[in-house]
Amino acid sequence: MHVANPPFTITSKIIFLIGQISECVGKISLIETQITTPKLRKENFIKTITGTLEIEGNTLGEEKVTAILEGKKVLGSVKEIAEVHGAIKVYEDMGKWDYKKEKDLLEAHGILMGEILTHAGKYRLSQVGISGKEGVTHIAPPFDRVPLLMSDLFIWLKNTKEHPLIVSSIFHYEFEFIHPFGDGNGRMGRLWQTLILHQWKPLFAMIPIESVVREKQQSYYKALEESGVEGESTLFVEFMLEAIFEACQNIFESNQKSNQKSNQKILELMVNNPKITIAGLMQELNLSESGIKKIISKLKIENKIKRTGSLKGGEWEVIA
Repeated sequence: MHVANPPFTITSKIIFLIGQISECVGKISLIETQITTPKLRKENFIKTITGTLEIEGNTLGEEKVTAILEGKKVLGSVKEIAEVHGAIKVYEDMGKWDYKKEKDLLEAHGILMGEILTHAGKYRLSQVGISGKEGVTHIAPPFDRVPLLMSDLFIWLKNTKEHPLIVSSIFHYEFEFIHPFGDGNGRMGRLWQTLILHQWKPLFAMIPIESVVREKQQSYYKALEESGVEGESTLFVEFMLEAIFEACQNIFESNQKSNQKSNQKILELMVNNPKITIAGLMQELNLSESGIKKIISKLKIENKIKRTGSLKGGEWEVIA
């Protein structure tokens, strides 16, 4: 069965951004062992959850989301707390979904909205419109067409040869256009884009794209609306690639700053205790053994430290 491809145009901006993102992802991959600490993974997970929920008006914020994640009780509306529960569960389960399987999307929606909707995990059975500042900005396709439209979208998803960065953005747009569920469409569109990227490059599990989209929320909605007017997803693809690039840059730059602090801290520890061990440095800085050894190797190359004596009985000398 032939299914028409979603309409979009490959622009010079899209090509440029794919190159920029790929380069940034390459840089992050080289330092991945240093940045994938449990603490940083948790921080970025919380940013992802908070970001995607705040776009939909959830007011709990990172502090309360953290508390809920840790099993603590927080003050908030039943609905908002239920939204956090659903988002935590579905993002924690992200590794088990196959982005090419429609049944996985339905199952994920069931988990995301299970505490909120009686028909979670099922396509809508009524007509919906999407409202903006100017009133209704998009009338979604009739509910009886949703199953066919979603089936076609997944057939395209299984067969397309486009770059995953483009595929994830197009799917996100087309999903929002169809608006297949009664509620939770924005969250699901963002989740599935992250899932597609995660299955392309696993490090995307720790890059909080949703947090950047939250910061650019009005531009996000504008890109959706303008793409709808244009009749193709090109403008939205460009917007999402910009957001992905910014999210990648944030991770890399944050690591650079963290590395500078770690370098300085190691030098201070070595001055105060020249006999400090790798294990001692790991404990003080909460970094992995490979992370500590990479920093030490860099400091040696930069001629900032040197080792005198044996590995066990020797000590560190910090070169002024």
